[in-house]
Amino acid sequence: MEELKNAIREISNSKPYKIVISNRKNKDVEYKKININLKEAKGREFYQVEKFTEKQVFHENIEIADLEAKMFEFMEEDFKQLDAWSEEENFNIKISKKRKVFFGRKGGKNVSKAKQSKSHNKEKEYIIKEGMDVPALVDLGVFTKEGKVVKSKYDKYKQINKFIELIDHEIRKNDYKELTILDFGCGKSYLTFVLYYYFVEIKKINVKMIGLDLKEDVINKCNEIAKRYNYENLHFELGDINGYKYNNKVDMVITLHACDTATDYALYNAIKWNTKMIFSVPCCQHELNAQMKSEDLSILTNYGIIQERVAALMTDAIRANLLESVGYKTQLLEFIDIAHSPKNILVRAVKSNISKEKREKALKEVDNLIKEFNFDQTLYRLLKEDGLI
Repeated sequence: MEELKNAIREISNSKPYKIVISNRKNKDVEYKKININLKEAKGREFYQVEKFTEKQVFHENIEIADLEAKMFEFMEEDFKQLDAWSEEENFNIKISKKRKVFFGRKGGKNVSKAKQSKSHNKEKEYIIKEGMDVPALVDLGVFTKEGKVVKSKYDKYKQINKFIELIDHEIRKNDYKELTILDFGCGKSYLTFVLYYYFVEIKKINVKMIGLDLKEDVINKCNEIAKRYNYENLHFELGDINGYKYNNKVDMVITLHACDTATDYALYNAIKWNTKMIFSVPCCQHELNAQMKSEDLSILTNYGIIQERVAALMTDAIRANLLESVGYKTQLLEFIDIAHSPKNILVRAVKSNISKEKREKALKEVDNLIKEFNFDQTLYRLLKEDGLI
C-alpha cells in the first residue's frame, strides 16, 4: 500500500484542520465513520479523533506527529474513503474493491471560497463577536482594546460563547422584556459581566442581576467593576447559598462551579422560588463519593478513580431527575470540550408541563439509586424535608 502511504503523508504534511474517514469496507468494522479535527488548548495544538458507532461516539486525543500513522491505521483495513481540508488544499482518497488507490487534490479558487465560507460560518456561530465593545473581555485579556480575540485566549473565548449560546437557546423561545437573575457563587469570574452585556446590549432585555459570594473582598471588587462599567442593574452581595433569602420573583438562577453541595442548595432555592430557568455547572461532587457502598455493585467501589468519577456522574444524574420530578424539563449538556476541563457538564432546566407519570418515574429512579448505594444526597433530603417530593 505504498501509494496510500504517500498520499496520507502528503495530507499529514499539509496540516489539515479537518479529516473525515468514511465508507466502511464491510459491516464488521466497528466504527461507521471517523472525524479528526485540529484543536488547541493551553497553547498546544493536537488532533481530536471522533469514532462513531451506531449509537455512540468515542473521543481520543493524539499528537500532531501521530496523525499520519493514525490515518493509515484506519484506511489500511477498515475504510475506503478519506476527505481532508487544509488551509491551502482539499484532498480526497478513494480505494477501489481491487485495492487501487485514487488520490485527488484541489487548490486555488475553490479553497479560497471554502476558507471564506468557513470563516463566515465561524463568525456567525459566536454570539459575542470580535469587535464588540465588551469591557469585561478586555479586562480578562480575551479581547485586545481593539476588540480582537487574543490568540492564546481563544479557548476561553469559545467557552464563554458556548455558555451564552446554551442560555440563548432558551431566551429565544420567549419575548422577554425583563428578567431577574441570581448568580450563586459568582466568584471574581468575569462571566457575570459578559452575561449582563449579552442581556442588555445584545438582547435588549431589562435585567436585574445579583451575584452572590462568600468572600467580602471579591464582592467589593465586583461592585467596583460594575460601577466602572456603568452596569446600573448589576450588583453583588455577600452571602451563603445555604439559607440565602430573596423575597421577589426570580426568573433565572445560574451557578458556575459552585463547589460540592453548594450546587444542591442553589438548585433547592431555585425550585422554592419556582424559577423559570436554571443553568448550573456543578463542581467537586464529593458528597456521594464518601458514602458510596454496594454489595451487588462493588465493582464500582473497588477502584478509587472509578468510584470518584461514577459518584460525580451519579450526583448530577440525581440532580437532573429531581428537577424533572418537580416539573423542570432537564438536560445534561457538554459545556466545554472534555480536553479543556473534566468539569464539563451543564445542567439546563426549564419549568415545563411535565406529566405526572414522567415525574413519578424520575423520582422512582432516584429512590432506587439511593437505596442501592445507601446515599444521603443533599438536594434529595432538602426536597423531602419540605414535602416537595
